[in-house]
Amino acid sequence: MNSYKSLNDFQLLELIKSGDANAFAEIYERYWTLILHHALKMLKDNDEAKDLVQDVFVTLWIKIDQIDPNTNIAGFLYISTRNKILNLIRHNQIKTDYLSSLANFVSEPRNSALEELSAKNLNFVIEKEIQNLPVKMREIFELSRKKFLSHKEIADVLDISDKTVKKQINNAIRILKLRLNILPTLILLSSALPY
Repeated sequence: MNSYKSLNDFQLLELIKSGDANAFAEIYERYWTLILHHALKMLKDNDEAKDLVQDVFVTLWIKIDQIDPNTNIAGFLYISTRNKILNLIRHNQIKTDYLSSLANFVSEPRNSALEELSAKNLNFVIEKEIQNLPVKMREIFELSRKKFLSHKEIADVLDISDKTVKKQINNAIRILKLRLNILPTLILLSSALPY
């Protein structure tokens, strides 16, 4: 492995592209501490930072064929880390906003129509409507709203474009709004639902 220490980043990148795990290990050793320090400054959580940096290096290994051979590897790792941190912060904010809006809904005084509809039945109706979405649309919607994945992450998981993900989520929301905005009908239906 000592011979790898004498190679520059571009040479190591070429070797990694050919599947050389030792070249990857050298890049990992060169930049692990630096990238971890950068992640720690932003996240302030050692375990979260380590997991994130590990993910950055896994992404490098998996997507090595998509990386230009003239890429500055230190810059690539730095930018990848920053982007993953921003995604993580955004996901945490989405979760916080979701929980906050749920708490507000529970604590707000409700009108008589909503009072008649128990929370259990409302959840049942919503879940039923989600399950009635077309299969691919439902899968994308659930990855977005239940797993809190970004459009880009969903596109990567399902091997589709970001544009398709956005369109499917918008269509799902439109369909669900149409179906769920008919409260009087839902209230009548809820009386027939199991408790």
